[in-house]
Amino acid sequence: MQFLKKLVTASAAAIVAAGLAAGPAVAATKVNYLLPAPEFLPAFGPWQLAKYKGFYAEEGLDVTFQTAKGGVDVAKHVGVGNAPIGGAIGDTSILVRPNDIAVRSVAVIGGGSLVQVVARADRGIEKVEDLKGKTMSVMSFQDTTFFASQGILASRGLSRNDVNIQAAGPQGVWKLFIAGKVDAMMGVPDWIGIARGAKVKMKIFNAMDYFPSMAQAIVASDEMIKKNPKLIQGLVRATLRGLKMIMDNPAAAAAEYVKAVPRWKVGPMTGTFKLYNQYTYPGQKVLGAMDAKRLATLQNFYFKAGFIKKKSPVEDLYTNQFVN
Repeated sequence: MQFLKKLVTASAAAIVAAGLAAGPAVAATKVNYLLPAPEFLPAFGPWQLAKYKGFYAEEGLDVTFQTAKGGVDVAKHVGVGNAPIGGAIGDTSILVRPNDIAVRSVAVIGGGSLVQVVARADRGIEKVEDLKGKTMSVMSFQDTTFFASQGILASRGLSRNDVNIQAAGPQGVWKLFIAGKVDAMMGVPDWIGIARGAKVKMKIFNAMDYFPSMAQAIVASDEMIKKNPKLIQGLVRATLRGLKMIMDNPAAAAAEYVKAVPRWKVGPMTGTFKLYNQYTYPGQKVLGAMDAKRLATLQNFYFKAGFIKKKSPVEDLYTNQFVN
């Protein structure tokens, strides 16, 4: 009995000591993450997987997605401190820095382009030059789909006046294409997947063969990077883990993704993720890293095309400190 009493006492003391050593549970930091479009879109697969699989939680973060009106709108909110971080395109900082919005890319989600030129197979478009006199849909005239279209056309000696470009919104882009009301679209893998599901035969021109348009990016303000680099690091690291899931095994990633976003089905989502793996995600030596030369080339084009009135120092447009 005396031995049993000592054992119970020792065990109780050990439990108390362990509890004291562990200390009180630390609450996760709540973070509002701004996305440029609705969070259920497959384009945000890496982010949704990072949340669903607990990658953000492992970084001590409780992430809530909120929707803004495009990447430039995200950058504006992030720049004034309405949100600590958000999603845009790798070249968004080029467009907003001249307007004194001090944000930069802290990670680029892939080494390819988010948008491609997609032509209906029944319209006799065998090369980009064949777009002359044709009709093409873009999301808006203030969106990357439009800017990329101008760069791609210019690479083949065409201008905006050579193609009838229609700004149709995020749903109109692919709906007009599927209905045959336009000859081509500037399409992201999500829309290409929808068109394939509708049995539309098409020809895809990889944007990277013509113009160095970029993939999605994570953007943060200069102030937040300086004030809370640990927060930015955690968000970047977790999101890149979600990206790597898709790159390593799109089918398995799709199976997990539809648990997080049950409006989609595994089969079609696997196909969409494979499109991202083909056109958007590959090409980075270091996952998430910005290519400074490519960024400079884009800025030169935007300046010459009149999309921006002045250029920014390239080193102010990005940082690779969170991916190296």
